[in-house]
Amino acid sequence: MILRANPEFASELVCIIPYAYWLHKEDKLEKVITSTGMKSFYYFCDDVEEQYDFRTLDNLNSGLNEVPNNWVHHNAEAVTGRDYSELTEEEQNNMNGVLDYREWTPPPYLEYYKTDEFNFDKPVVVVNNNYNIEYGKPISKSLRFFDIKTLYDMFNYLTNSGYTVIYKRPNNTEFAPDHNEIETLNRNVSLTATVEIKNGLQGVITDYELCEYYNDVIDINKMKEEYPQYTYNEFQLKLFSSAEGFVTTNGGGGILCSYFKKPVVMYVPHGKELRKNYITNEDSYLNKLSESNIHSVLDPGDVNDYSKVIKKVKEVFRGDNKWKC
Repeated sequence: MILRANPEFASELVCIIPYAYWLHKEDKLEKVITSTGMKSFYYFCDDVEEQYDFRTLDNLNSGLNEVPNNWVHHNAEAVTGRDYSELTEEEQNNMNGVLDYREWTPPPYLEYYKTDEFNFDKPVVVVNNNYNIEYGKPISKSLRFFDIKTLYDMFNYLTNSGYTVIYKRPNNTEFAPDHNEIETLNRNVSLTATVEIKNGLQGVITDYELCEYYNDVIDINKMKEEYPQYTYNEFQLKLFSSAEGFVTTNGGGGILCSYFKKPVVMYVPHGKELRKNYITNEDSYLNKLSESNIHSVLDPGDVNDYSKVIKKVKEVFRGDNKWKC
């Protein structure tokens, strides 16, 4: 079978790649045609063509309608034989995040990409951030990100507790972007904060610049420059396989963190993941990917309450190489 796929990143990670790996295990996968930079995610396929320069949100043209699960948030019809709207409230709660797993096998990225070449002398926690225009709304309306004050608090706690932090926030040039990422690039959006420099003087700092104030916080984009032999995605797959845990927002980046079977603190300020039982369902794809290592922080509303995620980080990553599973 030839798979063609260029949906948004989350959908490819959840709906396309596990189906491709299942086809591979069944000796039925002939070729994958995907987006620029995605070849490393299909390491198990000998014929991968990176054809698409952007991702589409249109199911009809993304390849999602050609796979068993064409939506990331549930597959009620395949699992129950009924449309989601026909289920009772309790049945809907039990379906949130649940897919049809008959032809769904996630590839073992942890085992395949595990490496000792980075030689970290402390356990690594990846902080995965996101800052994009979403659904055509102004960037000021975005909720799904960690602001600089929160990053400051995270970095201080984790580094003082004996961890090395890898900070990742894509600038959207590392891979084939989707509509939201293209819009963010076009508007030249950056994550900044006004901070006091000295004696009441104020200045603007970016999240990338914040990393430079710490000995044990590493900007993944700068680290990647030291490994030109790898593509961006090959590099991050190797790096994530070396991590002992993750702090992330929900979405595609958060799903990728969930592939590595280590503790994941997942901050969910908006999205379908706020639906009841979505993350806690035993059969949710997030728990299938992570072996039930998701520590969710649900934060519904119009204003971020970052104190919740800081509290959870302290609960899960306790220092002295100990963390809560």
